[in-house]
Amino acid sequence: MRILILSDIFPPDVGGPATYVPLMARELAARGHAVRVLTYSEVAEDGADMTYPFSVERVLVSGPRLPRLWRTYRRIAANASAADIVYANGMLMEAGLANVLLRKPMVAKVVGDIAWERARDKGQTTDSFEDFQGRRYTWPIELRRRLRTWALQQCEAVITPSAYLQGIVTQWGVRVDKVKVVYNAFEPPAAGSATVTLPLDTTHRLITICRLTTWKGVDGLLEAIASLPGVGLVIVGDGPERANLQDLARQLAVTDRVYFVGQVPKECVNAYLRACDLFVLNSRYEGLPHVILEAMAAGLPTVASAAGGTPELVQHGRNGLLVRPGDTMALREAIRSAFEHPEWCRQWAIAGQQDLHRFDQQVMVNETAKVLRQVYEAQTTGQ
Repeated sequence: MRILILSDIFPPDVGGPATYVPLMARELAARGHAVRVLTYSEVAEDGADMTYPFSVERVLVSGPRLPRLWRTYRRIAANASAADIVYANGMLMEAGLANVLLRKPMVAKVVGDIAWERARDKGQTTDSFEDFQGRRYTWPIELRRRLRTWALQQCEAVITPSAYLQGIVTQWGVRVDKVKVVYNAFEPPAAGSATVTLPLDTTHRLITICRLTTWKGVDGLLEAIASLPGVGLVIVGDGPERANLQDLARQLAVTDRVYFVGQVPKECVNAYLRACDLFVLNSRYEGLPHVILEAMAAGLPTVASAAGGTPELVQHGRNGLLVRPGDTMALREAIRSAFEHPEWCRQWAIAGQQDLHRFDQQVMVNETAKVLRQVYEAQTTGQ
């Protein structure tokens, strides 16, 4: 098959899709498929693009919105016309519009609610992910929601990385028989990973890895460690909330115990994990957090908020601790308990590593390729 994969981010950016898309494209190419990736990007080109066994085209995100959307529409249309199937891991609404005339078979992967994310980014709502699903809003938000659902309804299949998100997508009006759960996989780090030195003189070291947005809950994590002397925090990732979080760290007088690493290459993430004692994810929403799998593989115990699909990875008391999303006091006590009971942490770490077989890379690729093949064959045979 000739497969066009669309993505909102791609290396050197860091994030779930930026990890998943190159992995999936590489594996599909290894199986004999002709793969092309079209992605939004901050840079016009990246030297690593030439090393992939698939082609990469970048659409710059800079500049006025309408010209950028027109550019994107044209590039999707041009690339999709030469493809047998489109696999949208981003650019969903743009792909839906471009495909009105092309009528190419399309599969989308949904890892969140783009209508909610954009409303939060624009300051149009402060509602949680789940509250957002059941409320009515102003016409710009409602239009975005309708376009999101309409684009998904144009797809022959929708892949979600968790049963939780499968339920959300069907609530939007997508037929349940179209929505397939394919768990994300963990890709073990390359041998000889880098090492890092942390500028923290603390007894214990927490680490969180995420895009710095409001719903990732890093503010609550900073508040939690403020009353935990001897606990330092390593924050890996960047995003629109970084300046606000640095201000909050100063207000809480914890700047000497917090290290903002920023965005780092994928190969360095494992080094930061191995340099810490406990992984914490305090999100108010997650589809299925791949970073927890990375923490488990690095041998770190986990404390996480029971948000979205996270409980499909973390089983409370068996391979980590879960707390109620947004409950800073419970988060603080869970962190305290973890450090007061190192034997629990050892047990959680062992159980986490044992659980990784559920998220085998070849299983994920096989199941995804199966969905793509079924959609393509159904379209070509007219079934």
